[in-house]
Amino acid sequence: MKKLILTAALATSASALAGGTGAPVSRPAAAPTSAPVSLQFDAARYTAGRTTVDGKTYNYRAYKVVYVQRPVDTTYQSMNIYIPEAYFQGQKVGRYDARTAPIFLPNQVGGYMPGEPGDLTKPGMGGGTGPSAMQVALSRGYVVASPGARGRTNKAADGTFYGKAPAAIVDLKAAVAYLHYNDTRMPGRADRIISNGTSAGGALSALLGASGDNADYAPYLKALGAAPASSAIFAVSAYCPITDLDHADAAYEWEFGSVSDYQKLEITRDTSYQIQRKTVSGTLTATEKTVSAALKPLFTPYLNSLGLQQDGQALTLDAQGNGTFKTYLASLIRQSAQKALDGGTDLSNISYLSVSSGKVGAVDFDAYIKSTGRMKTPPAFDGLSYENGENQLFGTATVDNRHFTAFGMEHSKVAGSLADPHTVKMMNPLNYIAASGTRTAPHWRIRAGTADKDTSHAVSAILATRLQNRGYDVNYWLPWNVPHSGDYDLPELFDWIDGVVKS
Repeated sequence: MKKLILTAALATSASALAGGTGAPVSRPAAAPTSAPVSLQFDAARYTAGRTTVDGKTYNYRAYKVVYVQRPVDTTYQSMNIYIPEAYFQGQKVGRYDARTAPIFLPNQVGGYMPGEPGDLTKPGMGGGTGPSAMQVALSRGYVVASPGARGRTNKAADGTFYGKAPAAIVDLKAAVAYLHYNDTRMPGRADRIISNGTSAGGALSALLGASGDNADYAPYLKALGAAPASSAIFAVSAYCPITDLDHADAAYEWEFGSVSDYQKLEITRDTSYQIQRKTVSGTLTATEKTVSAALKPLFTPYLNSLGLQQDGQALTLDAQGNGTFKTYLASLIRQSAQKALDGGTDLSNISYLSVSSGKVGAVDFDAYIKSTGRMKTPPAFDGLSYENGENQLFGTATVDNRHFTAFGMEHSKVAGSLADPHTVKMMNPLNYIAASGTRTAPHWRIRAGTADKDTSHAVSAILATRLQNRGYDVNYWLPWNVPHSGDYDLPELFDWIDGVVKS
């Protein structure tokens, strides 16, 4: 166990936490300070707070810290830390105390846009009126540390962009390094950090777990003045991770290429900088169908090149896109349906399932896809006219959008440019799992609902299987009829974390 050394003064500070997760498209970057920001955690500078979960009140101390010495924008390069008051009184919360508490690290990133630090007093990513993941974590004795991160829309007053790839993952790594650096100064175990994120945030959670301490990120961390400490974490929770972006277009058309009608989600910001979501329905044009047909066959050679295995069987596809990998995905859907059926869900009207005597038999995968429907038009991620958020993610300080796949560049409808391969590499966790000089997190929990159509289910299946094949502990599941969302099964999430932190 670690030795905990807290600073002596513990009077309440007058400093307040910043609230909300909205991020303006354009704001001045913070001017460099004449003196570097101190990276030493100060236990005396806090705001007292309390939260109620399941009828019980929990007191906590809230801290807001800047986690790099030379921040570009302190709105995002800061972290809200919440510590149970009991830990400063030598008491326990549940099974944990100040020396044994895991650190729950949820990010607030959506769509690779900027995310401010999470606010424990506000609703969480799961929505609804119940407690947020941060509140539940605190009630179960976790230290909660929610870092902000720059994103693709950050723009300075001089017109330059400062949140393009790999800014978001670099920021999250710097936040982790801060926690390791201050391990003896604050409650919580830095060797038991569990990241959590949804969608793009889930992808960043996975990337954070895959690439701990890899040298590719060192120059970026050094430039920001990150703490000289590890960026490795212990476990990953990733809900519907939109990752493997350089192959996601082909994967999407492999799965949804037979569907022409779509319901596309458009994400914008209103005049108050709040995220607005609108669904637009339509049918693929002849040109879009041609693009889909060109992308779909690209997935088979990519999938086969990965050498994935499940229960000793190679997961592959043939030239028509059929094979053991497709059968494996169908089996995951069948298992999910069986669990739902066992729980009392009526599946009698699900046409793609064969149900008899309380058992789910065959799953018609192609019929399942048509029932689920397509959400995105091709290419789903590397838009040929820079119409997708991922194009903006791979921009530069002076270029807002770029292509990041050879297909996108070859078929571009704009006078565009291609992102450099190293930047693209740094945003894909598959490149870092078990890589030399890398500390990949040993424990993983990955969720992607059967009703999710934001990205191909192949993406999460590839991530989970690659991890399993490399010997990591993976808990992978497709929750029945759950759409693209996260934090919907908090009791199960924290039961899982409690289980793995014992190891």
